[in-house]
Amino acid sequence: MTDTIAAIATGGGVSAVGILRVSGDGAIAAADKMFRAKNGIMPAGAQSRRMYYGELYGIDGRLIDLCMCMISRAPDSYTGEDTVELHCHGSPVVLAEALRTLFSFGVRQAQAGEFTKRAFLNGRMDLTQAEAVIDLIEAETAFAVRNAAGQLQGAICLKLESVYSSLLDVMAHFHAVVDYPDEDIDEFQMQNHINALQSAADELSRLLATHERGMILRDGVPTAIVGRPNTGKSSLLNALLGYDRAIVTEVPGTTRDTVEEKAVVGGVLLRLIDTAGLRETEDTIERLGAERTRSALRSAGLAILVLDGSEPLHNEDHNVLRLVPADIPKLVVVNKSDLPHAISEDELSEFSPGFCRVSALTGDGLDAMTVEIREMFPELKTPPSGDVLTSARQAEAISQAYEAVGHAIEAIDASVTPDAVLTEVEAALAAIGEVTGKVMREDVVSRIFERFCVGK
Repeated sequence: MTDTIAAIATGGGVSAVGILRVSGDGAIAAADKMFRAKNGIMPAGAQSRRMYYGELYGIDGRLIDLCMCMISRAPDSYTGEDTVELHCHGSPVVLAEALRTLFSFGVRQAQAGEFTKRAFLNGRMDLTQAEAVIDLIEAETAFAVRNAAGQLQGAICLKLESVYSSLLDVMAHFHAVVDYPDEDIDEFQMQNHINALQSAADELSRLLATHERGMILRDGVPTAIVGRPNTGKSSLLNALLGYDRAIVTEVPGTTRDTVEEKAVVGGVLLRLIDTAGLRETEDTIERLGAERTRSALRSAGLAILVLDGSEPLHNEDHNVLRLVPADIPKLVVVNKSDLPHAISEDELSEFSPGFCRVSALTGDGLDAMTVEIREMFPELKTPPSGDVLTSARQAEAISQAYEAVGHAIEAIDASVTPDAVLTEVEAALAAIGEVTGKVMREDVVSRIFERFCVGK
């Protein structure tokens, strides 16, 4: 990491402010060549983390912009290296010219996520915090933001560090027993070790139990909108999104394939899947669409069954209801409430214990539907504090650690030789180390930072 890197850290369009970020041993020297503070202080003599107003010059020595400059000296910076930030007017041309000038000084273009990767490699954050950075950038709900921010502060790391420390104590003692076989472990010490291992297993289990909620926070609930043709499924999708995403016509069977979009409904992030209507048909394309509808139902975490409230219940409505898996929440939405009702309350109660009437055309009833959906996911009502696992990689490694700790407890109970216990404890430590980055695999680290944008 001897190179000095630079990148535009803001979006590619025109904006009020555009930020250019530079990091590495040559960052401040490069700033000295192109920035002149109005108060005469050169970047090399500037105070850390203080903004200076001045002039920015290009390769030919001509003025590019009037901007702000801030330096942060190593190791007290985001990357742990000397860093410079140039806060310019948000013209893409201005930023490109400034970046081109930096390149002429031997600075190179930063790769995706390289600033955060350097922060990790320089010990400014562990791997769970680095992953939290991209989760925070990609967060789509307020709860997802709070969870990612908590992880960025070290919520997961602190829990795992406590487990790691207790396992280290157990490992150290069993190493001594293996190295000095004449030293027996008395019954009191053995019980202490079992208690420590069980506490570690309990903490790992609690963390693992949060992963399902974490996947919903990050990716949303896969929600299949189903029903027979022409009940208003696509109209409901458009109403929830707030714009016309799906084509809507009065012709039954217009939707032939699944259409997927995300929307926050009642504070819950839903991956809404508008599906083809389910009915008996000889149309080959429509039958393929119906099969995709069934596939969407099989993988759904929520089913919204749409009925046409202006028509009596059809056999096809009952057929669709039977296709909804029994182990997922379902909401029956009676659409077209702006038209005369053709389905009575008693009929609806027999059809499904829970339902709500809406008009996708006018928006009437959508607020009540929102409340119903929020009530279906009570686990999402409490704001997370950062201890909810959102990473499949982290969950898999913690699962491996949990299994290894369980095997260690079983080995002690079975009175096997100390080296067998030691092997399992070491495996648990290695798995936890993969989560935090203590055990670093280059392929894993590279995969994590591939998710990042350039400039972060």
